[in-house]
Amino acid sequence: MKFRITKDDFLDGLQQVQHVVSSRTTLPILSNVLLEAQDGELKLTTTDLDVGVSCGAKAEIEKPGSTTLPARRLASIIRELPSNDISVEVDNKDVATIRSGPSFFRIIGLGGDEFPPLPDFQDSREFKIPQKVLREGLKKTAYAISTDETRYVLNGIFASFKEGKLTLVATDGRRLAMVENEVEFPQSQEIDLIIPTKAVNELQRLTSDDAGEVKIYASESQVAFELNDAVLVSKLIEGNYPNYRQVIPAETKERIVIDREMLLTIVSRVSLLAAEKTSSVKMQFNSDSIDVVSSAQDIGEARESLPVTYGGEEFAIAFNPDFLMAPLRALAEDQIYLDLSDEMSPGVIRTEGSFLYVLMPMRINN
Repeated sequence: MKFRITKDDFLDGLQQVQHVVSSRTTLPILSNVLLEAQDGELKLTTTDLDVGVSCGAKAEIEKPGSTTLPARRLASIIRELPSNDISVEVDNKDVATIRSGPSFFRIIGLGGDEFPPLPDFQDSREFKIPQKVLREGLKKTAYAISTDETRYVLNGIFASFKEGKLTLVATDGRRLAMVENEVEFPQSQEIDLIIPTKAVNELQRLTSDDAGEVKIYASESQVAFELNDAVLVSKLIEGNYPNYRQVIPAETKERIVIDREMLLTIVSRVSLLAAEKTSSVKMQFNSDSIDVVSSAQDIGEARESLPVTYGGEEFAIAFNPDFLMAPLRALAEDQIYLDLSDEMSPGVIRTEGSFLYVLMPMRINN
């Protein structure tokens, strides 16, 4: 195998695929990237057997072939090469010689035929959605994924293709983020998926705000995303996702329109004096203002007022500041709606679009 490639193209390809590679693997070949040179393209593939990524880079192929080389070490070498022109030659014992300007590297690899192949999606359900829609949906929900490994079904994003909509949901039991978007697909294609966190993180890395589409291929146990000349394949989380709809309050008493950026800034400041163990900020609703307060017996107190239009009864509710700030950071809208009933019922953040965030309140210590 022999090919020539530019440093930029090689590095871009390696950076797209190297995050999947696990540093703690019992199979040495899973630390490697599969390189396949043919038809004017270098194809790069990595996998950890749960998630796999493949992408292509333009290359001048002198002799087609395949091999696998240590992914992270290869990326480090390519990053440091002095010239933009790179020549790679691999012998029949999978030893690669890399030349660039005055630099010379020789790396020992493993045979490409030993590399586990990515699954085939010939008989799967197929969907097409705008890349921007998927990117925004993941950004608005992924932060609420549970990290508690004992609740395995919550360790990912629930994606439901039902009734002409794609619904994305993430929850950790204390908060829930949901986005719905209309997507055209036949009723026969309806399916529910739980996409694991690692695949969600890779998908966020691969998507951009381009106008392009994402093709999604889904079976009962696996899913594939095809976008930007790259393919991401992942096993799905098995199990039944809890009924998230019953967590969303059917009705609330008060709706307050709040400047998103201002609320984020104030909560960020005030939470600096929140008690570490019971981290919470209290929102005191008064006539035409919200007082955001945090206090800790051994630290002190912080208080800041936020002007709003509010004519309801005076009351206070407390939230975890990190959980309150997470959706505010992920949203782009200038204003949000905060829907509340009382100090013991969940608060709901909504926007003009299809976003919804349910946040459980914390006990207020007077």
